[in-house]
Amino acid sequence: MSDTDAGDDGAAALLLSSQICFAVYSAAHAFNRIYKPLLDRLGLTYPQYLVLLLLWEQDGQTMKSLGQRLYLDSGTLTPLLKRLEAAGLVHRARDSQDERLMRISLTEAGAALRERAMPFPNEIVCASGQPADRLIALRDEILALRDSLHASAAPDRGAA
Repeated sequence: MSDTDAGDDGAAALLLSSQICFAVYSAAHAFNRIYKPLLDRLGLTYPQYLVLLLLWEQDGQTMKSLGQRLYLDSGTLTPLLKRLEAAGLVHRARDSQDERLMRISLTEAGAALRERAMPFPNEIVCASGQPADRLIALRDEILALRDSLHASAAPDRGAA
């Protein structure tokens, strides 16, 4: 069935090919296929790489801060951080000022991986077949879309 076979009754809106969510979802899978061999060289999964990206930006962040930036809850983030710690890439410790907070710091090995990951952004640009400035504009559009969707899904939306 083609897009034109759906008729004018609005059924076209329910075609998979009409769904922006599927376009983003399937693009994420395509990114994962490109990243996997790169990250395999470092012994990392994609979520572990994201944590390291944040720690390379600013070391010693709290687990709460990492979870907020990555949109991950503690139930997902805790085992991920434990695996990074077991691999010798990060160290988890209670904050000296506030015992409720868990601080995540890079080890020397975790910091050293940054150099090996430096070529990755260029490899992604090359794999995309798009100029870097187009990818930056696209990223900004996707982030704006994400932020709008998060605002629409806010728990207090529609509350009396």
